[in-house]
Amino acid sequence: MNAFLHRIAGNIAPGFEEVVAAGLHVALVLVLAWLAWKLCSRLLLAGRKRLVVRAASPDVTNRIETTSQVLRYATAAVIVIVATMLVLDQLGVSIAPLVATAGVLSVAVGFGLQSLMKDYFAGIVLLIEDQIRMGDVIEAGGKAGLVEQMTLRYVRVRDYDGNVHFIPNGLITTVTNLSREYAYVVIDAGIAYGADIDRAFGVMREVAAAMRRDSAFSSRIREDLEVAGVERWEDSAVVLRARLKVNPLQQWAVKREFLRRLKYAFDKAGIEIPYPHLKVYAGSGHAPEEIPGPQSRD
Repeated sequence: MNAFLHRIAGNIAPGFEEVVAAGLHVALVLVLAWLAWKLCSRLLLAGRKRLVVRAASPDVTNRIETTSQVLRYATAAVIVIVATMLVLDQLGVSIAPLVATAGVLSVAVGFGLQSLMKDYFAGIVLLIEDQIRMGDVIEAGGKAGLVEQMTLRYVRVRDYDGNVHFIPNGLITTVTNLSREYAYVVIDAGIAYGADIDRAFGVMREVAAAMRRDSAFSSRIREDLEVAGVERWEDSAVVLRARLKVNPLQQWAVKREFLRRLKYAFDKAGIEIPYPHLKVYAGSGHAPEEIPGPQSRD
């Protein structure tokens, strides 16, 4: 090919052969980079599918999905960097001076890159320690919601209202994961001071037992109701606390249904759920007048 290019270029312009050869080499590098990306993508996809099939639990599956996505992101970055360096070399741009210049410039822009590098290092730590997976519900960086995407740079979270938050990994100092292994539904039920506390606890246990027998909730609730006792005294109510152990991400649905059923059960058992009220004193010698109010007195 070189001889053919030499015969043609000799009659056109000096240096044409080198330009055409460099162009062909650049095209070859780009094609090889594309093929490398396709090959790596297929290998990662095949490996992910095999691991998912062998996964012992949904938690392991979520971790595999998260890791494979981050590996795809890192592989693409490596291929782009290598291909760019090879292209520059074929274009006659020396890489060594660029590396040296980059070292000098890195000192100048180091403060600007600190945040970016912090995000990448934090992302690696989050991935290694398995703190966050795709599909988890978390609280991190002042935001809460469902993890839709995780990269070495950020975590994308969608909250209950549908808003999407991009949380840089460097800002994540504490992660509250609401979807690991199991969760608790904590119930604080207020009853009137004149109500029978033990009877109220019995009604709560009956409601929980009925939900465990219900096919719609039996697979979500893991254990019987755990009664903690009297939690506190408020202005108008005695607050009773109990909890249910449920599957991860089921705590909100189970709690709403439990409270709905508990309201009807308390009404049927004659257990009053009080509303806030105040006692107003008109002055010396007058009996106190009790006035219902929409809000309790703090």
